[in-house]
Amino acid sequence: MLYLTLIICFISSILLTPLVKRFALKIGATDKPNKRKVHQKIMPRLGGLAIYLSFLIGFMILSPDNQDALPILVGATIIIITGFFDDLLEISPKWKLLGQLAAAAVVVIWGGIQVLFINLPFGGYLEFGIFSIPLTIIWIVGITNAINLIDGLDGLAAGVSSIVLLTISGMAVMMGDVFVASIGAIVLGSTIGFLVYNFHPAKIFMGDTGALFLGFMISVLSLLGFKNVTVFSFIIPIIILGVPISDTFFAIIRRVVNKQPISAPDKSHLHHCLLNLGFTHRQTVLVIYAISAVFALSAVLLSQAALWGAFFIISILIVAIELLVEKIGLINKDYRPLIKFVRRGMRYAARK
Repeated sequence: MLYLTLIICFISSILLTPLVKRFALKIGATDKPNKRKVHQKIMPRLGGLAIYLSFLIGFMILSPDNQDALPILVGATIIIITGFFDDLLEISPKWKLLGQLAAAAVVVIWGGIQVLFINLPFGGYLEFGIFSIPLTIIWIVGITNAINLIDGLDGLAAGVSSIVLLTISGMAVMMGDVFVASIGAIVLGSTIGFLVYNFHPAKIFMGDTGALFLGFMISVLSLLGFKNVTVFSFIIPIIILGVPISDTFFAIIRRVVNKQPISAPDKSHLHHCLLNLGFTHRQTVLVIYAISAVFALSAVLLSQAALWGAFFIISILIVAIELLVEKIGLINKDYRPLIKFVRRGMRYAARK
């Protein structure tokens, strides 16, 4: 039944997206080119509405008998409404944040989806107590915005989100979590159906409607799939979401180093850096897909690894991320501490 529902969501998304495109053009929900954007013509956005409607169809077919189902549905609807008004009216950041906080509060406070504690690797556990609610809300809002930040090229956010959803759903199957696997699968099917129209050259953008919805669903599903477990399992969703999280993290670092406001927009995100290196639009998207797939595979390996194996995987990832950041100039062109250290070491070894 799950596989059939996934296919239905995929087909529904393919059929609904052209209708949403016409609707977006009719009401003026369009994205106009500017100096920060890559596209050169007016594009309809609001494509996330097609993803959401396809998800609703799958949700109604499955009718999941789970206490978390209704809070997630209500929270997702709030986030869709927030994204819709932003795509149509370009509402202020504070109203967008208010909508995200409201959606997060629904699943955390009403739904009770919270990270209460984690087991520590050398024994004992860490309880979050009264901080469990704000920490969980921060996670949901943070991941929601991280997906939104990578939505800068045709098919980028949809493709990366699909890889993340596939990984979360696959690991949920491995752990026997039918609910997370089911919800992840119908969001996945809906997203891939939309990607048919969104991959370069895109015919429609997902807009904040889609980016916020996907970020919200991914953040909640990752919480459900990996909460209240070991510290390394708690790291798994962070690794799965390695591309949006690292891009957001280094954007903050970049703005601090360059003495800019943290909220200031720029053209130095991961996809911008790859474009500046000479990659084409399509090549840049595929490279980031590959990076996301590496993160996903690492997360799967980490879930099966023993303690020291987990340390090794995490260490390799940290070094690889730092090298990539320095090589492509994600912070700035002069930031290359690790590369300079390695070169000094090689010169020293050569003299010996």
